[in-house]
Amino acid sequence: MTRLFAHLLCLGLLLAGPSAHADKIMVAAAADLKFALDEVVTAFQARMPGHEVEVVYGSSGKFHTQIQQGAPYDLYFSADIAYPRALAQAGFAASPVQPYAVGRLVLWSASRDARQLRLSSLTDPKITRIAIANPKHAPYGQRAVEALRAAGVWPQVEPKLVYGDNIAQTAQFVQTGNAQVGIIALALAVNPTLSRQGGHWLIPEHLHAPLEQGFIVTKRAQGKALALRFADHMRSPQARAVMSRYGFGLPGEAAAP
Repeated sequence: MTRLFAHLLCLGLLLAGPSAHADKIMVAAAADLKFALDEVVTAFQARMPGHEVEVVYGSSGKFHTQIQQGAPYDLYFSADIAYPRALAQAGFAASPVQPYAVGRLVLWSASRDARQLRLSSLTDPKITRIAIANPKHAPYGQRAVEALRAAGVWPQVEPKLVYGDNIAQTAQFVQTGNAQVGIIALALAVNPTLSRQGGHWLIPEHLHAPLEQGFIVTKRAQGKALALRFADHMRSPQARAVMSRYGFGLPGEAAAP
């Protein structure tokens, strides 16, 4: 009986082990990742029961500033790889900068068929409010401005612009009718909620600089096993498949036409 009890006790400790050593990480992620990264996190946590991954979505530029000021983020996923590169150069990273995706811009509307629109359509006097992300700190907003300038419509369109704090808020402006059309991330437009409300038109990549996206494990998470495991998971075939399904180009793969 004593030997049986000892075996049962050992088994109980083994089963309790993951919960006893549960860990939590906090991830700062660009808002274009909202739907895709939620799926990636759900799959990761299913493999790592008892551990927690909390994701905060927002502006890449604002996260860049917050990390320098000591914000408690363990990983940082930026919509512009230049931001994590700058952090790494300044000593705020505990890993090399890893490219994880290339984003795409689209015209999207909840009130009209955006598949029939082009950037030149935005000069139509009937379109009075156009949403883009704030180019001061949001990479998608910066690329939207580049595209509008390259298309030769910037002078006519600029007075109509309303600015979202990030690309998710930009989409929300269009959803709620505060803007008739938005320049948003393809990764948001293909989500079932948005795709049911309206079609989209893919903005040609040659009109703006690439939206190369990258991430780092921050200095704060140095030696933190869960953070390193999540970084590895982002490079897994399962995570890459999710990212591809949301319209992202992937490192090592040919760009979509």
